[in-house]
Amino acid sequence: MAKAIKKAAKKAAKKTAKKAPAKAAKKAPKKAAKKASTRKPNAAFMTPLSPSATLAEVIGNKPLPRTEIVKKIWDYIKKNNLQDKKNKRMINADAKLKAVFGGKDQVSMFDLAKIVSKNVK
Repeated sequence: MAKAIKKAAKKAAKKTAKKAPAKAAKKAPKKAAKKASTRKPNAAFMTPLSPSATLAEVIGNKPLPRTEIVKKIWDYIKKNNLQDKKNKRMINADAKLKAVFGGKDQVSMFDLAKIVSKNVK
């Protein structure tokens, strides 16, 4: 009886070994990836906005799109080394930025969008 069980186990093992490669061969090849479409900018972000007097001291008084305003603020922050050393998410204000930040000494980088919207027309 033990021989019959061993033979059955060997047959089952052979069948699974034969089926495994067959399953791999049956898989369909992956479809070709679609071409990446060129991304169009949102018109709302691209409208020129005029900065307030306090923000104009930092980025200039020329009307700029919202994205460019944020870029110029970050350029000013990096140029003057105003990013906090320990917590990189925080921005330390100097005299010009303190007026833009509403009198706060330190602001989170996630609050920049809110601050920009308050200081543009």
